[in-house]
Amino acid sequence: MRTVAVVNLKGGSSKTTTTAYLAHAFAASGSDVLVIDSDPQGSTVRWSDAAGWDIPTVALPVKNLHTRVQGIARPTTDVVVIDTPPLLENAGTVYSALRAADVVVVPCAPTSHEVEALPDVWAAIEEVQALRNVPTAAAVLFTRTIANASSTGIYREAIEEGGHRVLATTIPRREAYAQALGAPIRELGPYEAAASEVLALEVQA
Repeated sequence: MRTVAVVNLKGGSSKTTTTAYLAHAFAASGSDVLVIDSDPQGSTVRWSDAAGWDIPTVALPVKNLHTRVQGIARPTTDVVVIDTPPLLENAGTVYSALRAADVVVVPCAPTSHEVEALPDVWAAIEEVQALRNVPTAAAVLFTRTIANASSTGIYREAIEEGGHRVLATTIPRREAYAQALGAPIRELGPYEAAASEVLALEVQA
Protein backbone atom coordinates (compact mmCIF):
# COMPACT_ATOMS: atom_id res chain seq x y z
CA MET A 1 0.00 0.00 0.00
CA ARG A 2 1.27 3.47 -0.91
CA THR A 3 0.25 6.45 1.22
CA VAL A 4 0.31 9.88 -0.40
CA ALA A 5 -0.05 13.07 1.67
CA VAL A 6 -0.97 16.33 -0.04
CA VAL A 7 0.63 19.11 2.02
CA ASN A 8 1.18 22.84 1.97
CA LEU A 9 1.87 25.60 4.47
CA LYS A 10 -1.33 27.58 3.90
CA GLY A 11 -4.88 27.18 2.69
CA GLY A 12 -5.96 28.03 -0.85
CA SER A 13 -3.07 26.11 -2.40
CA SER A 14 -5.16 23.50 -4.28
CA LYS A 15 -4.64 20.71 -1.72
CA THR A 16 -8.23 19.49 -1.87
CA THR A 17 -8.45 19.73 -5.66
CA THR A 18 -5.14 17.91 -5.99
CA THR A 19 -6.27 15.20 -3.56
CA ALA A 20 -9.53 14.66 -5.41
CA TYR A 21 -8.07 14.50 -8.91
CA LEU A 22 -5.08 12.35 -7.94
CA ALA A 23 -7.39 9.92 -6.13
CA HIS A 24 -9.59 9.61 -9.20
CA ALA A 25 -6.54 9.20 -11.45
CA PHE A 26 -5.21 6.41 -9.23
CA ALA A 27 -8.61 4.72 -9.32
CA ALA A 28 -8.86 5.11 -13.10
CA SER A 29 -5.55 3.27 -13.45
CA GLY A 30 -6.99 0.31 -11.57
CA SER A 31 -5.84 1.02 -8.01
CA ASP A 32 -8.08 0.47 -5.01
CA VAL A 33 -8.06 3.93 -3.40
CA LEU A 34 -8.97 5.32 0.02
CA VAL A 35 -9.15 9.08 0.64
CA ILE A 36 -8.63 10.45 4.15
CA ASP A 37 -9.72 14.02 4.86
CA SER A 38 -7.64 15.18 7.83
CA ASP A 39 -8.68 18.83 7.50
CA PRO A 40 -11.23 19.85 10.18
CA GLN A 41 -13.04 21.86 7.49
CA GLY A 42 -13.97 18.57 5.79
CA SER A 43 -14.02 19.90 2.23
CA THR A 44 -12.99 16.60 0.68
CA VAL A 45 -15.65 14.60 2.51
CA ARG A 46 -18.31 17.13 1.51
CA TRP A 47 -17.14 16.95 -2.11
CA SER A 48 -17.27 13.16 -2.05
CA ASP A 49 -20.78 13.20 -0.60
CA ALA A 50 -22.06 15.87 -3.00
CA ALA A 51 -20.62 14.24 -6.10
CA GLY A 52 -21.28 10.63 -5.10
CA TRP A 53 -17.71 9.39 -5.45
CA ASP A 54 -17.17 5.67 -5.81
CA ILE A 55 -13.92 6.13 -3.87
CA PRO A 56 -14.35 5.64 -0.11
CA THR A 57 -13.63 8.89 1.71
CA VAL A 58 -13.38 9.26 5.48
CA ALA A 59 -12.91 12.19 7.84
CA LEU A 60 -10.00 11.78 10.24
CA PRO A 61 -8.80 15.20 11.50
CA VAL A 62 -6.66 13.77 14.30
CA LYS A 63 -3.08 14.09 15.51
CA ASN A 64 -2.53 10.32 15.69
CA LEU A 65 -3.44 9.72 12.07
CA HIS A 66 -0.27 7.72 11.42
CA THR A 67 -1.38 5.10 13.95
CA ARG A 68 -4.81 4.66 12.38
CA VAL A 69 -4.30 4.48 8.61
CA GLN A 70 -3.58 0.76 8.55
CA GLY A 71 -6.64 0.08 10.68
CA ILE A 72 -9.11 1.85 8.39
CA ALA A 73 -7.65 0.80 5.04
CA ARG A 74 -9.11 -2.32 3.49
CA PRO A 75 -6.83 -5.32 2.83
CA THR A 76 -7.25 -4.59 -0.89
CA THR A 77 -6.30 -0.90 -0.67
CA ASP A 78 -3.45 0.03 -3.01
CA VAL A 79 -3.24 3.79 -2.46
CA VAL A 80 -4.28 6.04 0.43
CA VAL A 81 -4.47 9.77 -0.34
CA ILE A 82 -4.51 12.16 2.63
CA ASP A 83 -5.79 15.70 2.25
CA THR A 84 -4.16 17.72 5.03
CA PRO A 85 -5.08 21.01 6.70
CA PRO A 86 -2.72 23.98 6.36
CA LEU A 87 0.56 23.25 8.13
CA LEU A 88 0.53 26.78 9.55
CA GLU A 89 -2.76 26.16 11.38
CA ASN A 90 -2.75 22.43 12.21
CA ALA A 91 0.86 21.35 12.50
CA GLY A 92 0.14 18.35 14.72
CA THR A 93 -2.27 16.77 12.25
CA VAL A 94 0.01 17.49 9.29
CA TYR A 95 3.04 16.03 11.07
CA SER A 96 1.04 12.87 11.76
CA ALA A 97 0.06 12.66 8.07
CA LEU A 98 3.73 13.08 7.15
CA ARG A 99 4.62 10.19 9.44
CA ALA A 100 2.08 8.03 7.60
CA ALA A 101 3.13 9.06 4.10
CA ASP A 102 5.43 7.26 1.69
CA VAL A 103 5.08 10.15 -0.75
CA VAL A 104 4.40 13.85 -0.15
CA VAL A 105 2.93 15.98 -2.92
CA VAL A 106 3.18 19.74 -2.46
CA PRO A 107 0.78 21.60 -4.76
CA CYS A 108 2.17 25.03 -5.48
CA ALA A 109 1.58 27.80 -7.99
CA PRO A 110 4.81 29.06 -9.62
CA THR A 111 4.66 32.43 -7.87
CA SER A 112 7.04 34.07 -5.42
CA HIS A 113 4.41 34.05 -2.67
CA GLU A 114 3.87 30.30 -2.80
CA VAL A 115 7.42 29.23 -3.58
CA GLU A 116 8.71 31.27 -0.62
CA ALA A 117 6.54 29.13 1.68
CA LEU A 118 8.16 25.85 0.56
CA PRO A 119 11.11 25.88 3.01
CA ASP A 120 8.67 25.47 5.91
CA VAL A 121 7.20 22.39 4.22
CA TRP A 122 10.64 20.90 3.56
CA ALA A 123 11.60 21.55 7.19
CA ALA A 124 8.50 19.70 8.44
CA ILE A 125 9.21 16.74 6.16
CA GLU A 126 12.83 16.65 7.32
CA GLU A 127 11.84 16.83 10.98
CA VAL A 128 9.49 13.87 10.60
CA GLN A 129 12.16 11.72 8.94
CA ALA A 130 13.71 11.01 12.33
CA LEU A 131 10.43 9.36 13.38
CA ARG A 132 10.15 7.09 10.34
CA ASN A 133 11.81 3.79 9.54
CA VAL A 134 11.68 4.49 5.80
CA PRO A 135 12.41 7.89 4.22
CA THR A 136 9.63 9.80 2.48
CA ALA A 137 9.77 10.81 -1.19
CA ALA A 138 8.51 14.34 -1.91
CA ALA A 139 7.89 16.58 -4.90
CA VAL A 140 6.21 19.83 -5.86
CA LEU A 141 3.29 19.71 -8.29
CA PHE A 142 2.95 23.03 -10.05
CA THR A 143 -0.71 24.03 -10.24
CA ARG A 144 -2.54 27.03 -11.68
CA THR A 145 0.19 27.48 -14.28
CA ILE A 146 -0.12 29.85 -17.23
CA ALA A 147 0.77 28.52 -20.67
CA ASN A 148 4.18 29.66 -21.93
CA ALA A 149 4.88 31.70 -18.79
CA SER A 150 8.62 31.91 -18.15
CA SER A 151 8.02 31.99 -14.40
CA THR A 152 7.21 28.27 -14.35
CA GLY A 153 10.64 27.33 -15.65
CA ILE A 154 12.39 29.87 -13.45
CA TYR A 155 10.78 28.60 -10.25
CA ARG A 156 11.26 24.98 -11.29
CA GLU A 157 14.98 25.59 -11.69
CA ALA A 158 15.19 27.41 -8.35
CA ILE A 159 13.44 24.59 -6.47
CA GLU A 160 15.54 21.91 -8.13
CA GLU A 161 18.75 23.83 -7.46
CA GLY A 162 17.71 23.78 -3.82
CA GLY A 163 17.78 19.99 -3.91
CA HIS A 164 14.05 19.31 -4.24
CA ARG A 165 11.98 17.73 -6.96
CA VAL A 166 9.27 19.17 -9.17
CA LEU A 167 7.03 16.86 -11.16
CA ALA A 168 7.36 17.20 -14.92
CA THR A 169 3.59 17.45 -15.23
CA THR A 170 2.01 20.85 -14.56
CA ILE A 171 -1.64 21.66 -13.92
CA PRO A 172 -2.89 24.67 -15.89
CA ARG A 173 -5.06 27.42 -14.47
CA ARG A 174 -8.54 26.46 -15.62
CA GLU A 175 -11.99 27.45 -14.45
CA ALA A 176 -12.97 23.77 -14.50
CA TYR A 177 -10.47 23.06 -11.71
CA ALA A 178 -11.18 26.25 -9.79
CA GLN A 179 -14.92 25.48 -9.71
CA ALA A 180 -14.63 21.69 -9.38
CA LEU A 181 -15.44 21.42 -5.66
CA GLY A 182 -18.66 19.44 -5.24
CA ALA A 183 -18.96 18.44 -8.88
CA PRO A 184 -18.33 14.98 -10.36
CA ILE A 185 -14.82 14.44 -11.71
CA ARG A 186 -15.09 13.22 -15.29
CA GLU A 187 -12.02 14.59 -17.08
CA LEU A 188 -8.66 13.91 -15.43
CA GLY A 189 -6.56 15.89 -17.89
CA PRO A 190 -2.92 16.28 -16.77
CA TYR A 191 -3.68 14.80 -13.35
CA GLU A 192 -3.51 11.38 -14.97
CA ALA A 193 0.15 11.92 -15.87
CA ALA A 194 0.82 13.51 -12.48
CA ALA A 195 -0.60 10.45 -10.71
CA SER A 196 1.75 8.17 -12.66
CA GLU A 197 4.69 10.34 -11.65
CA VAL A 198 3.64 10.33 -8.00
CA LEU A 199 3.47 6.55 -7.80
CA ALA A 200 6.86 6.27 -9.50
CA LEU A 201 8.58 8.62 -7.03
CA GLU A 202 11.44 7.14 -5.06
CA VAL A 203 13.45 8.63 -2.24
CA GLN A 204 16.05 11.04 -3.59
CA ALA A 205 19.63 10.04 -2.88
